Amino acid sequence: MAGKLKVTQTKSTISHIARNRATVKALGLHGIGSTSVVADNPATRGMVRQVRFLVTVEEIADSADGDSRKTSKGGPKARSAAPSRSEDAPDPKEKATA
Repeated sequence: MAGKLKVTQTKSTISHIARNRATVKALGLHGIGSTSVVADNPATRGMVRQVRFLVTVEEIADSADGDSRKTSKGGPKARSAAPSRSEDAPDPKEKATA
């Protein structure tokens, strides 16, 4: 049981008890279609079992590269740094003195 589990939320937590909503959130899920990769251990297996009617589960073989990042659909994306201005381009704030 040293692998990983890929858990995907397939149904809404609306109209379910708070305990089920908290379990889904603790699994790292944020809405329908959200996916999270969690460790395969008895604790997470029990969490998945409690909300098995709201999620789908896939077993993932433990990979040697250690890629255990969580992913979610529609989550915030990393922002790239602002493009640097060219040294030759004139500063628009400076007034032309001609």
